[in-house]
Amino acid sequence: MQNVFTLPETHPEFRLNGIHYTNEDLASVAYSLIKEGEPYEGEAGNFLLDWLNDKDFVEVKTSGSTGPAKKLEIKKQFMVNSARATGKFFELPQGTTALHCLPLNFIAGKMMLVRAMLLGWKLNLVLPSANPLDRIFKIYDFCAMTPFQLDNSLSRLHLIKKLIVGGGSVSTNLKNLVQGIGTEVYETYGMTETVSHIAARPLNSKKKGQHEPLPFTVLPNVNISTDDRSCLVIEAPQLTEETLITNDVVELLSEKTFLLKGRIDNVINSGGVKLHPEEIEAKLAPIIAHRFFVTSLPDPALGEKLVLMVESDFSESALDSLEREIKSCHKLGKYEVPKKIYFVEKFEETPNSKIHRVNTLKSRMT
Repeated sequence: MQNVFTLPETHPEFRLNGIHYTNEDLASVAYSLIKEGEPYEGEAGNFLLDWLNDKDFVEVKTSGSTGPAKKLEIKKQFMVNSARATGKFFELPQGTTALHCLPLNFIAGKMMLVRAMLLGWKLNLVLPSANPLDRIFKIYDFCAMTPFQLDNSLSRLHLIKKLIVGGGSVSTNLKNLVQGIGTEVYETYGMTETVSHIAARPLNSKKKGQHEPLPFTVLPNVNISTDDRSCLVIEAPQLTEETLITNDVVELLSEKTFLLKGRIDNVINSGGVKLHPEEIEAKLAPIIAHRFFVTSLPDPALGEKLVLMVESDFSESALDSLEREIKSCHKLGKYEVPKKIYFVEKFEETPNSKIHRVNTLKSRMT
């Protein structure tokens, strides 16, 4: 017999913008947000109506960063389980003050609201802008941001005690910038299918002189392994009914920890040598001030040749300078030096502002 989902009542300590709401109250609040609120508040209202309806699932769209954007049906029970796992893993009890600055049309934004309702957080909803802390003048226990938001919030990060960063890779430069600050900053790993994150790692708790990246540690009730491609396999029966076979190449360090190497579909086979763009990008990050990524183009001799795409206006002097710096970068291996550099005025992006590598490459080559 199939279990029937019963929607949990909101926690007695739950506050949204300073006011406690029961499930019954939330319906009228949702309509008010849709009718009278700003567009981002309307998104919150739409989600609340989805959360409160009789269906046992919520329809969520993927980001489209690793393939075409699609809609998924995520079970509400899985969202409840995910919220509780996050609260336990990051030690975020009832009464936690939290800032919500993510778009509510993606899973990360929806889960912030679910966590607050179920765990009893005091949640303030603000516009999901590039600089979410600009008009904040109080200290919060917890917040979730994208790497882009974090990069724009460094000068005011003291207002957040504990921060998780997801929705895109965190650059080496950004990792360096968060060292030595008081905020606990964590990079998360996950996807829409796993109902937000299933693993996290500290970004600014490295010992002095330690340069190797810290591993990701999985959340409670998540089991990991690898397939014959060395790609991560996730079994999380409380979050998804299916075993998820990812395209993320990892190195397993234990049953609960792993290092992320890069995506298998990004791997470049250049003259028989397998190159991971993400690893090369980490080495190039200190010498390139603009957004960039490493990819490949067909080559008659090598099969694929390594190329570098830089988001910047082109000039001969800039190209010459960058070529010199790359050649003098001792971290790069013999085969990790790009064969050609392309300057692109503006990168193509996915709906949630991630770089769309394939479309950017197509637009530049046409």
